[in-house]
Amino acid sequence: MNRREFFGLAGGSLVALTAPMQIARAQDWPQRPVKFIVPLGAGSALDIAARLIADRLSSIWHKPVVVENRPGADAIVGISAVVSAHDDHVLLFGGSTLFNPQPFMHKNLPYDARRDLVPVAGITVVSVSIAASQSLDVNSVASLVELIRKEPGKLNWGAIAPIDDLVFSAFLRKEGLSMPRVPYRDPVSALNDLSEGRIDVTLAALALTLPRVQTGKVKLLALTNPKRSPIVPDIPTVAEAGYPSLGYDPVNGLFGPSNLTAHVRRKISVDLQTIASDPSLEARLKPTGQVVRFLPTAELVASIDAERAKLSEIAKLLGGRPGTVTETGRARIEQNSSA
Repeated sequence: MNRREFFGLAGGSLVALTAPMQIARAQDWPQRPVKFIVPLGAGSALDIAARLIADRLSSIWHKPVVVENRPGADAIVGISAVVSAHDDHVLLFGGSTLFNPQPFMHKNLPYDARRDLVPVAGITVVSVSIAASQSLDVNSVASLVELIRKEPGKLNWGAIAPIDDLVFSAFLRKEGLSMPRVPYRDPVSALNDLSEGRIDVTLAALALTLPRVQTGKVKLLALTNPKRSPIVPDIPTVAEAGYPSLGYDPVNGLFGPSNLTAHVRRKISVDLQTIASDPSLEARLKPTGQVVRFLPTAELVASIDAERAKLSEIAKLLGGRPGTVTETGRARIEQNSSA
């Protein structure tokens, strides 16, 4: 036997030995408590979903699943905590709408989400509303566009999430509409101002908007999601309203660090699918404006890639390139959206 054949056989034997070890490790996982990092605050729709799912997974895994809130800096604080831990028992509970916009809004991120985060599976979708103040004489996206054209620069809008900034700014730019943006640090302040008529339009999670709709101070124009929500079945999607460029679909699920093995990913995905099939989860999530939708790893990856492609086009439309539509340049987005 020559040297090459020897090492070839040795390499094959090593692979043969390693594969069962990895499978055994996946079967043994978790060996200790698991931590879900949620990059939003306690009480948010994401936090509620994380806690419901953590409770169910702890029963399956026979290990505690702890939820830790690490909000701040457009989710950079929470995602950094997952990446820096480099621990397959520390997972991110969130979605690509948190990390996909970051390269377009911030320079010098402490991680590369493509390299440092591993998608596992999606389990919930957040319904996102486009809402207007009750004092505004509009009842649809089309009537809003007509009013903005009639009175350029008079109406304003507010949003919190970076993806809202980018999507709505690009929409205004594409339609040639002038509508100044009012910056907010938290969605509750924006919705309070919307209720009082201090701003005219906002994009926000349906769970936050709906109580104000029920008091008659805010009206829903459309949802950004591709499907109508069973919570508000009469409200059209932006595609149905004739403005598909406003569409995006925030899928939340689990992401792991780069050292999360394929076998462990598969185990977690299977367990999430089991949880998603329980109708009681849908009932518990309904008040938070979320619906259950299980996405296996491949579908979640495809969704993330499609969203990244859309955001790249948006950045080009706004005059920026990846990494140039930065935090210090949010005013630049505002200029572009009202040009």
